[in-house]
Amino acid sequence: MEKVRFGIIGVGNMGTVHARYLLAGTVKEAVLSAVCDNNPQKHEAIRQVVGENIPLFSDAEEMLQSGLIDAVLIVTPHYDHPALAMLAMRNGIHTLCEKPAGVYTAQVREMNECAQQCDVLFGLMYNQRPNPLYQKVKDLIDSGELGEIRRSNWIITNWYRSQSYYDSGSWRATWKGEGGGVLLNQDPHQLDLWQWLVGMPVRLRAFCQFGKHRKIEVEDEVTAYAEYANGATGVFITTVAETPGTNRLEIIGDKGKVVVEEGKLRYWRLRESETKFNARWTGGFGEPECWEVLISTASECSEHHVITRNFCAAVLRGEPLIAPGEEGIRGLTISNAMHLSSWTDGWVTLPLDEELYKTLLDERITQSVEKQTESKTLDASGTW
Repeated sequence: MEKVRFGIIGVGNMGTVHARYLLAGTVKEAVLSAVCDNNPQKHEAIRQVVGENIPLFSDAEEMLQSGLIDAVLIVTPHYDHPALAMLAMRNGIHTLCEKPAGVYTAQVREMNECAQQCDVLFGLMYNQRPNPLYQKVKDLIDSGELGEIRRSNWIITNWYRSQSYYDSGSWRATWKGEGGGVLLNQDPHQLDLWQWLVGMPVRLRAFCQFGKHRKIEVEDEVTAYAEYANGATGVFITTVAETPGTNRLEIIGDKGKVVVEEGKLRYWRLRESETKFNARWTGGFGEPECWEVLISTASECSEHHVITRNFCAAVLRGEPLIAPGEEGIRGLTISNAMHLSSWTDGWVTLPLDEELYKTLLDERITQSVEKQTESKTLDASGTW
């Protein structure tokens, strides 16, 4: 195999993004061989994107069994991700799934078990992991340069979404359609990076505001506090209703501090660890000598095709995946725990009580109201 033949399931906003770069040859070792969308009313518009020569299916299983594809990109609403991923895996198709891995961890755990049983590759479209800024932060942590992590703080509020955005789809921002709000739709990348960099917490307390700023069922503002096994703490703040918003990640270790903001990485290095300084210092006021160190990184890059290119390299040459699919359950666990903490108005200890979470989610799904919206068509920019 010289090129990986991709199929796409779900050709909406993101499905169109993936189709366009595959058709443009941006990923040299990939080719778009088929697309699938179960809404026939969209097929004429999809043809405008993919042309007349790409086979267009209405049934996912039919495409998976067609012999036309080696790998599939799953770009459907959240609830469908695990079922479609497992269907693809069981048909021997390498599977690359959009975030989040699913809505609740129990279904994602089943998907992970299926991936281990099937002889195929499973990846997630966590396109922030290859970003050189976060790659360098991970290097500073994993190498011990920052020392033991003491605190992390992520303010991620540059997700502004107007009411008209939520009104554009009947499934948007409903428990039945998406299973969550800003945590499930906008923040999976940051929640994944948070755990990728500083690890999983042992317990957390979250305050989710549901429909505080928008006429929606799900959370549009969240403040969460996490505790880790080594005594470190973390804070995660997010919303869709602030403008201008902020995206600032701060991580403090006992040997320094790193800040990622506005596409830049700043690093302050202690000449002596705070732990050692505190043990020897007898002068009252005083602190370790500190230097701001200039670290050069490659230009910021979070393009989706980078993950797809890596996925092809893994299929064709066995290169390691940047974002293994089995790791998608970690960020989702944090998201589910934040919901559960707010629903029960208390602390949540990990591992998560998956049965309780599913019970409380199902209660909200039962009460969920599908919105009435006008049908959408695809415009020249590839937006529905």
